[in-house]
Amino acid sequence: MFAKVNSFGVKGLAGFAVTAEADISGGLPQLAIVGLPDSAVKEAADRVRSAAKNLGYAWPPSRITVNLAPADVRKTGPVYDLPVLLALLCASGQLPRQNGARAFVGELSLDGALRPVAGILPMALAAAGCGVNELFVPTENAAEAAAVEGLSVYGAATAAQVVRHLTGEEPLTPVPAAPFSGGCADSALDFADVRGQLAARRAMEIAAAGGHNLLLIGSPGAGKSMLAKRLPGILPPLTREEAMECTGIYSVAGLLPGGAGLLARRPFRSPHHSVSAAALAGGGAALRPGEVSLAHNGVLFLDELPEFHRDALEVLRQPVEDGAVTVSRASGTVTYPSRFMLVAAMNPCKCGYFGHPTRPCTCTPSAVERYRQRISGPLLDRIDLHVEVPPVAYGELSGPAAGEPSAAIRARVLAAREVQRARYKAAGVHCNAQLPSVLLRAACPLDKAAEATLKAAFDRLGLSARAYDRVLKVSRTIADLAGRETIGAAQVAEALQYRTLDRKYWYDT
Repeated sequence: MFAKVNSFGVKGLAGFAVTAEADISGGLPQLAIVGLPDSAVKEAADRVRSAAKNLGYAWPPSRITVNLAPADVRKTGPVYDLPVLLALLCASGQLPRQNGARAFVGELSLDGALRPVAGILPMALAAAGCGVNELFVPTENAAEAAAVEGLSVYGAATAAQVVRHLTGEEPLTPVPAAPFSGGCADSALDFADVRGQLAARRAMEIAAAGGHNLLLIGSPGAGKSMLAKRLPGILPPLTREEAMECTGIYSVAGLLPGGAGLLARRPFRSPHHSVSAAALAGGGAALRPGEVSLAHNGVLFLDELPEFHRDALEVLRQPVEDGAVTVSRASGTVTYPSRFMLVAAMNPCKCGYFGHPTRPCTCTPSAVERYRQRISGPLLDRIDLHVEVPPVAYGELSGPAAGEPSAAIRARVLAAREVQRARYKAAGVHCNAQLPSVLLRAACPLDKAAEATLKAAFDRLGLSARAYDRVLKVSRTIADLAGRETIGAAQVAEALQYRTLDRKYWYDT
């Protein structure tokens, strides 16, 4: 007796179709699972046997062979428990044969309850693309799968509920898709709480308006982390397309809370400085996404930047430049999206008080230089804005006046982003930071004064070709905030002041 049931797996961020084939033949009682399974899939034999017994289904006293096709693709995780059980029930005549328009995914507990699994959204997208009309998943995964259009999703708490639905005894109701509305970050973190730091606040606004990378340099307690944590509150809301991308990454990583649908807020990731290069880039036995991918469409905040391991920092070069990271391990190669805003913070020296107006620095000149050289020139070149964050004066801290709220800053950021969206709608570019070199000259027209200012700065500061492009992009963003189509000398001069810190600190020590 033979039967097959449709299911899906996931590799990287892409789902793929899997067919659970069950054959019952003569011989000693045994359940063998083939089709390149990993340890978790092999252990499904014991979970399925116990679940079938505890749910009251008859276990065939014969040799049972289960094949997970295609056999040349490695199957990982417990997602195939439910389809294996249903294939056995169909092969033994306890359940009608299933058509190709239905698919099943879920982990079984020993009593037959269904537990949530990772990677449901990529599987649901693959199911919709393969012509599947009905997808059966654990209850806690239903809202996530229901975000896929054109797919009827059924959430079940136990395998018995799925069986009763298939036999017509107790039909399940499809889970409705929750309406999507992108939101902003935690409203409790508002720029109104930031006292002083007008230059740093201006740089944060420019970074948000153009999607630029940012480095904050200042002594301890100046407010670097406070500023960075409020950046998501002035970024544009997630679009549905961006939310699907982010949710897929978090789903594969197993970081979505139970019962959650699409992510509504931009990610903000802040790994500790002891993080490894593999944890940043991704990898492991299952090729999970790393921090650079978990921050996709959001912010990656690296506090105490020089304290990170050198190999971990150098991993950032490819994702910062290309918006994607390719992870190659013995188990395969996967490319994850990683288009994020890099926001970093650091002290000017090891003790943190080099250049402080009142506290003396205890570092020797050579120690200051060694500390700053932990940040390589190529990585620094990929950061658009370098901003000094000076200590806040007592009068600013004790004064009654609050800073400008995030809502007012966000309104200007949204207006600038709307200008960029209209300008680049035919090129598939969302903001100035993503502008490719081939479009740079046409999108960034300079007047004569701006051209002269940029040429003089290029010769005097020795800017690289990459830095030149980034100065143009930042100038374009400043002009968008000012409502200007042509970039003037004032916009170029402001953009250039955010490129001088690397020369000041790294070469004039």
